Amino acid sequence: MAKYEAKKPLQGSWPWWRWILTALNITALFISIILSWHYLKGSSMVGCSGGSPCEQVLNSRWSTVAGILPVSGLAAGVYFAILVSSFFIGPATESPVRHLAWNAMLILAGSVAGSAVWFSFIQERIIGSLCLYCMTMHITGLLLAALVIWRAVLEFENHGDNIANAKSAIIRNDSFTPDRKNKILHILSRPFIGLVLAGILAGFQIGYTPPAVYSNGESRENLTAVDYHDVPMVGSPDAPNIVILLFDYKCPHCQQLHLMLNEVIRRFNGKIAFALCPTPLNTRCNPYIPRDVDEFKNSCELTKIALAVWLAGREAFSAFDNWMFTYESGDSWHPRSLEAARTKAVELVGRAKFDSAWNDPWIGHYIQTCIRIYGQTIGNGNGGVPKLIFGSHWVIPELNNANDLVMILQKNLGVPKP
Repeated sequence: MAKYEAKKPLQGSWPWWRWILTALNITALFISIILSWHYLKGSSMVGCSGGSPCEQVLNSRWSTVAGILPVSGLAAGVYFAILVSSFFIGPATESPVRHLAWNAMLILAGSVAGSAVWFSFIQERIIGSLCLYCMTMHITGLLLAALVIWRAVLEFENHGDNIANAKSAIIRNDSFTPDRKNKILHILSRPFIGLVLAGILAGFQIGYTPPAVYSNGESRENLTAVDYHDVPMVGSPDAPNIVILLFDYKCPHCQQLHLMLNEVIRRFNGKIAFALCPTPLNTRCNPYIPRDVDEFKNSCELTKIALAVWLAGREAFSAFDNWMFTYESGDSWHPRSLEAARTKAVELVGRAKFDSAWNDPWIGHYIQTCIRIYGQTIGNGNGGVPKLIFGSHWVIPELNNANDLVMILQKNLGVPKP
């Protein structure tokens, strides 16, 4: 009997829901700390390299506040505050302290829920990629917020009394008394404050224009030479300024950039051109990619088809290249399939010319040239595309429009003004 009585206070202080709350809290806190650590070190998370969706999210302009503080760092602070507060909500804690802890947790829970919705929206609708680590943290945060709010309702309406009283009140159908409604509204006003704080963060991110670059650097070795008269180009190979563009035909950010090239050439009055250097992010032909992701499946084959079109008929390449990056239907872009790309290639250059070009060793040589340049411009684990290279400088852009691209070319890469 003595042993039973000794355990009873602990069981009352730590019922099942507090264990779940703590587990959810520690999970989200651990993920946010790991993400912050990798951000500060400039390294990649496991499975977040080679242009993967995870890398695109973690390296995007939306992953920081004002381009300085990582969002994961803010999340770590919030989850740590919830964890500390959770140790003061038990019945052994004095009532004023316990209520203060609950109020703090409710406000923080609201901010967690609002931020989870906001950053999930950014990944899905703005970046167009989902990060497994981030989504795990967001889902965990939403579950944590729901649990905090639910338990807070039962706690506050009973003024710290036994929770069983609340359950019996519901059974007696007096759960909608004016007094209880006021208490619930009082409780829900706290997470609403948290939602407002999350909204302020979202508004700041929208109002503050982050830099249109999420990675840049300078190669310490001479880059592999390219003869601009013998490779695919957008613009004239005789332009005074040639920028090398590394890209993948299955990369959504490459598609957005591709549509801006002709406009930028016009703004530079033809004094700039882009050497197209298709760089598949697939281990079948790119040794710098640590692991394959589904998004870049068949990238090697699509690149080979495109270069075969260029060999078979240079005048047809522009039409094929533009077709690869145009909308099929609706308001979103989807990469072309191997079958559709091969059919389009044969349609443009003819079966005989395409088959002849397909077996030309130049295709393999040029793919390896582009891949070597890709390897020579990897810095701090950032090996994504699209990548713009001018001289020894390179940059991985994150663009909204042609104005961003012009700014990057002049400010970050040092391309002379027209």
